[in-house]
Amino acid sequence: MKIVILSRGPQLYSTQSLFRAALRRGHQSRIVDHTRCHLLVEKGKMTIYHDGFVVDQPDAIIPRIGTSVTARGAAVISQFESLDLITTVGSSPLIQARDKLKTLQKMAGNGIDVPGTAYLSSNENLLSVIDRLGGFPVVIKLLEGTHGIGVILAETLKSAEATIEAFQKLKERVIIQEFIAEARGADIRAIVIAGQVVASMKRQAKAGEFRSNLHRGATATPVQLTKQEEEIVIKATKVMGLEIAGVDLLRSERGPLIMEINASPGLEGIETTTGTDVAGKIIKFLERRFRMQKEAARKRNRD
Repeated sequence: MKIVILSRGPQLYSTQSLFRAALRRGHQSRIVDHTRCHLLVEKGKMTIYHDGFVVDQPDAIIPRIGTSVTARGAAVISQFESLDLITTVGSSPLIQARDKLKTLQKMAGNGIDVPGTAYLSSNENLLSVIDRLGGFPVVIKLLEGTHGIGVILAETLKSAEATIEAFQKLKERVIIQEFIAEARGADIRAIVIAGQVVASMKRQAKAGEFRSNLHRGATATPVQLTKQEEEIVIKATKVMGLEIAGVDLLRSERGPLIMEINASPGLEGIETTTGTDVAGKIIKFLERRFRMQKEAARKRNRD
């Protein structure tokens, strides 16, 4: 196969892991910076240029799109999608998964439990909303933050008001969530590929920190999901229309709670913690989809 990896950072662990995995399995692999792509639509044709040169049509793409360039990356994915090729994530599911509120709405609408969440346009009735969420402390999050950026624990009404007002002045949208104290600063990241959990780890926040992001100094250990947890994370990816995703959940007294879904999950933490070749499994996923595509084409030709 000819595989294009869409990534701004060719030196990043995840990009390199995927690139090497493709080469090991005998595929042609190329890294293309989606922020340096130009899209041309004319005369019934769609063309993608990278640094002024036409990108030859690949058989598959692996988008590694950062949060800050989601819209631009989605536009490039959409152009590739029009060429009838295989992608590890579609443009629409990517955009939807990047919005924490939309993700939580999807989860709740499909019977999947999530932390109690509120979205406010102003601080009006803030205290009554926080009371509905179980009282202080509460977690305040940017809707499109990543790596724990824009996630703050507010322990008083004054700090909650100040935080929300500061974000609103910056034209940022925020949500307020209940604080799951029994999680004790830990969450679980599970990687799902084509309806199967292929790797999972527990991330524990460092002392004095409630955010369990590895970028924030958290530690990670392999963990085995319960049957209930496995069923929920698989259902969550299906609800979001994602065949490959990182699903974050909290273990609470009322059962597992889906916290977030990442359509372009980092591989370094999960691979080094579990020893699982997740990149290789992603390439194998593309191979299966490629064979299915070829078989469908042969069947159409016979018919």
